[in-house]
Amino acid sequence: MDFLFIINSALLGVGLAMDAFSVSIVNGLNEPGMRRGKMCGIAGTYAGFQFLMPMLGWFCVHTIATLFDRFQKYIPWIALLLLCWIGGEMLISGIKSRKQEDVTETSKVAKLGLGTLLMQGVATSIDALSVGFTIASYGPGLAFACSLIIAAVTFVICMCGLLFGRSFGEKLKNRAQILGGIILIGIGLEILIKSLLS
Repeated sequence: MDFLFIINSALLGVGLAMDAFSVSIVNGLNEPGMRRGKMCGIAGTYAGFQFLMPMLGWFCVHTIATLFDRFQKYIPWIALLLLCWIGGEMLISGIKSRKQEDVTETSKVAKLGLGTLLMQGVATSIDALSVGFTIASYGPGLAFACSLIIAAVTFVICMCGLLFGRSFGEKLKNRAQILGGIILIGIGLEILIKSLLS
């Protein structure tokens, strides 16, 4: 492990964290009153998945490479379905909130639940499985260190996304859910289109 390895792993982390960063902004927009502890939990969940997926990919390359290669083509479709599901729910909830003028301020915000958070974590990190091929030449220790650096970078980037989204969420109020839903569906389409063009 040298300085170049750390830089390469960090840059890989930045590239992989972009979808999670976008979703973090959405979560911050949707819940402007979010506490720091919850923000750390959300960023930590995304970081955990970004650590797990490359390691899982590395393991698959070294054990069941043929099956993994077949599964890889479905990764963008899985991400699209999960993000469209979550985004669609946010969109519908936001439209309903806009129609109900007598709704209290506290009930306007649909807080992020554990199930939705885990789905977001999988959807934004599933493409990191492919990193298993990139780090296939590493030994177990280096693969672990690379995944750890990716996770640390993801955590920092997602915290920035949550802070950014939270600061604008208060201004947008219930429009944030509609915007968030559109962004999530857009991210899913972007993942799919990018994979089809590559």
